[in-house]
Amino acid sequence: ADAASTRDRPRFVAGSMGPGTRTISVTANITFDDVRAAFAEQAKILAGAGCDLLIIETIAHPMELRMAVQAARSVTSLPIVAQVAITDEGKIVDDTDPVDLAREMVEWGANVVGANCNGPEVIHDVVVRMVTTGLKVSAMPNAGQPRRIEDRLIYLATPEHFGVFARRMYKAGVKLVGGCCGTSPAHVTRLAAAARMVWPRQGPRVSAVPPDAARQPPKPLAERSRLGALLGHKFVVSVEVNPAAGLGTEEQVAAARMLLQAGADVINSSDGPRATARMGNLALAVRLESELGAEVLLHVCCRDRNLLALQAHLLGAHTLGIRNLVIITGDPPKVGDYPDATAVYDLDSVGLLKMAHGFNQGVDPSGKALGGQTAFVLATGVEPAATDFEREMARLRQKIAAGADLVMTQPIYDAAQLERFLADTRDLTVPVLVGVLPLASYRNAEFIHNHVPGMSIPEAIRERMRKAGKGEAARREGVAIAVESLMGVRDRVAGAYIMPPLGRYEMAAQILEALGKDRALGVKAGRQAR
Repeated sequence: ADAASTRDRPRFVAGSMGPGTRTISVTANITFDDVRAAFAEQAKILAGAGCDLLIIETIAHPMELRMAVQAARSVTSLPIVAQVAITDEGKIVDDTDPVDLAREMVEWGANVVGANCNGPEVIHDVVVRMVTTGLKVSAMPNAGQPRRIEDRLIYLATPEHFGVFARRMYKAGVKLVGGCCGTSPAHVTRLAAAARMVWPRQGPRVSAVPPDAARQPPKPLAERSRLGALLGHKFVVSVEVNPAAGLGTEEQVAAARMLLQAGADVINSSDGPRATARMGNLALAVRLESELGAEVLLHVCCRDRNLLALQAHLLGAHTLGIRNLVIITGDPPKVGDYPDATAVYDLDSVGLLKMAHGFNQGVDPSGKALGGQTAFVLATGVEPAATDFEREMARLRQKIAAGADLVMTQPIYDAAQLERFLADTRDLTVPVLVGVLPLASYRNAEFIHNHVPGMSIPEAIRERMRKAGKGEAARREGVAIAVESLMGVRDRVAGAYIMPPLGRYEMAAQILEALGKDRALGVKAGRQAR
């Protein structure tokens, strides 16, 4: 580890301590003192050999886990990661609540608490509960459930599937994710990719622009695009229109025309949302601009293009007249239409923002002059309902430092979460568009609340949707809820970003009608930047 470590990428060695081979309470000639002494001996030897930390793992019984942690803490001051083994039902063998056990492990002397030795789905559910304690949480799942094939136990979870759950755990607030039974270097590679997607990088691949490069100040925001000119002066409303899943753009063009007539200022063109296969969004964006004169906000996803292709894509988009970009990392292919597709992720959203901001300064990622400057308005996303709110806010500030001119939130249904977000970002001058996803039905509300990461819907709102029934009545209630939420923050944000549910663009039009077309703002609400 010492030989492989660098200042930017240190390597650490963990000493692993597992369970005993006998059940203490029913084994003759073995006392609790014997067990404590054995654990203390292991910990002392591992610490003396130069380990940077200890991982006490795969211990199913809380009593044995307590003895291991306390014994290790008695002989070393090294950081201790303590993990309990979980049953297939997602429980601890003696039915101790995982949240209660997490708190107890810290009292025993652990620095990080967690669970291991079951499939990623099971471990995910347990550690997400542990995260609610506010403690540092770890997870080391197996590569799925083992199957006996020709007298061998084979773990069948693919590295891609493993990586999907690793990302979910990171996003939920888990600090350390590793692999247990059945995992291979390929699984660990996916873990590292998931970490790069979610956590801030050390030593990002996009190099800093050298101080002696032909760097120029970016053009003022108001001169880059119509959107840039509107920010801070009008309550801007952008509506998302997804490219077709096949050929043809007539339906999307018709929807955009209707939305513009209803008062939309900007049309968002998404880039393979949820890793689905769709027409390239640049083609749709160019058609909307050329045929309708629409102001388009083009999503750019890091998932599908390497560093060279991302540069080519952005420069080509600028040449075609695109001036507004939403920079996103992107969902992994495993959740979409082609789960075996390769995820590239040469850059994450912070890295791509740095690159695009460099283009606005007239330089490429290596610091070489472009022979001109781009004039992009750069937007980025944020999840105000993220489980690890502090990490999400730190990540947002990184994005703004990287060059983001505009912040677009995930949909927010909980007024308290929105208030917390606005309070935490009140020192930022970057304009905010608050995300709005009108609910189409009670079932839609329940699905979002229970299955969409980074989004939660208060019980009172879900109850309103339940009482509204189905069909048109439910959609009217969903629109009413969306309008109420926007009216409550209209004087404190720069605008709204509407995501029509299931292609129901008429719901977005109804929200626009309720907001009206005269949506002048004061500078305070717009939080004009740069």
